[in-house]
Amino acid sequence: MEKVITADKLTKKFGDFTAVNAISFEVYKGEIFGFLGANGAGKTTAMRILSGLSYPSSGKAMVAGFDVYEASEEIKKNIGYMSQKFSLYENLTVKENIRFFGGIYGLGRKELKTASEQLIERLQLGPEVNKLVGSLPLGWKQKIAFSVAILHQPKVVFLDEPTGGVDPITRRQFWELIYEASEQGITAFVTTHYMDEAEYCDRVSIMVDGAIAALDSPLKLKQQFNAASMDAVFLQLARGAKRSD
Repeated sequence: MEKVITADKLTKKFGDFTAVNAISFEVYKGEIFGFLGANGAGKTTAMRILSGLSYPSSGKAMVAGFDVYEASEEIKKNIGYMSQKFSLYENLTVKENIRFFGGIYGLGRKELKTASEQLIERLQLGPEVNKLVGSLPLGWKQKIAFSVAILHQPKVVFLDEPTGGVDPITRRQFWELIYEASEQGITAFVTTHYMDEAEYCDRVSIMVDGAIAALDSPLKLKQQFNAASMDAVFLQLARGAKRSD
């Protein structure tokens, strides 16, 4: 299996505080990888390193074939990113958002035109393309934001709590888009506070106090911790945490 992300004793310190403490793991092509942890566990800091936004203090990591120390700009070109807090410009139209993010991701004019047309056709956005994103229902915003994040066919898409505040039906529809991307060979690296979503992942990592406390498939983690759900697994591990935001 092709490795898309590798981390080897990856560490990030801020003065005397160790936010990420020597974590090691691998993520594979097309895998849906859940990266979980309570507030303050270190998962956001780790994601920033892997997405080329921050440098580690020590350890090694490769993302999409590029070293996090030496090729952060190349990493940014080969990943997509979507978060709960920011995904689209609501004061721009759908078409303007597609063009803007396509440009950021480095698509040429011809590539962008083709990718835009395919996206609009796939999501049946024809009547909506000239509407302001802020006027659209949340479910549409989610679909468009995710589709824009993978417009350039990245090797990895980082999804930072993308379904926060979304109703269960819309969340389930959003995960169907993740499955489709996975089938196309795009790796999804997902953080979420919803433990039912952890069940949708191929494998799940759970961070506690900056370290990885558990990593396996949801089924094996439930067996390991003698738990009926991923929520119960998470609670067992989180109870031992010594720090929080």
